Amino acid sequence: MMTFAVRRTTVSAAAVVAVCLSVLSGCKDAPEGAGAPAPASSAASATPVAGAFEPEQALAEAEKTPYAASMKATSEAAGQELSTMTGRSNIGTLFTGRAEIRSSGMWIESVTTTDANYIRNRTKEGSGWVKSPRSPDNDANYAGYAKLLLAAGPSAKKGMETRNGVPTYHLGGRLDLDQVASVDPRTHRSMKSKGVTGFDIDQWIDAQGRTVRFEQRMDMRGAQAANKVDFSEFGPVETFAAPER
Repeated sequence: MMTFAVRRTTVSAAAVVAVCLSVLSGCKDAPEGAGAPAPASSAASATPVAGAFEPEQALAEAEKTPYAASMKATSEAAGQELSTMTGRSNIGTLFTGRAEIRSSGMWIESVTTTDANYIRNRTKEGSGWVKSPRSPDNDANYAGYAKLLLAAGPSAKKGMETRNGVPTYHLGGRLDLDQVASVDPRTHRSMKSKGVTGFDIDQWIDAQGRTVRFEQRMDMRGAQAANKVDFSEFGPVETFAAPER
């Protein structure tokens, strides 16, 4: 199996794929451990932001209207980028979507429909699609994570920031693992089996309650690791069909 050497840490390609796919489906099967809280990005402005809003009201609106979004996710460890994933998926409803995962020597495609998941290893010439049942709890719930952060108290409300010209509200804090069970049971099971007790999250939402950026920081086998996801091109819910074999 191919591995990525990260200083004195070795991260398997299979682990990288699992992390990337988890980001697309709402941070499922996140890597173990927890790291320091994410600092505010340089893309965010500390100056007053026009169009200020309250995050609670925005999240209430998001729950009324599911949507589709494009995304770009990166997985990092010890200051090195391990992989990049791009794709599009439905959020706030039954998760379906498509993605491509790329890293050194690896290229994976994934399509999730309403009743199955399909994966193709493009690294191997002639490789076909492999079909498997979709997980019964494979639904993205970014709004759920934001509500957990808000429930932690005033310290989670970092305030308004502009990201790429869009007014957003920055939420951040540490979540205990038992809190996550209510919004993300698959991650809860995975992390509990690894002895993880919690992790740190930073999340930016827009006035419609849609997640614009989502970050996780943790310790992966002794190396500081992170998942960073940007969402864009929001639109109505889309249909993702099974790929042609």
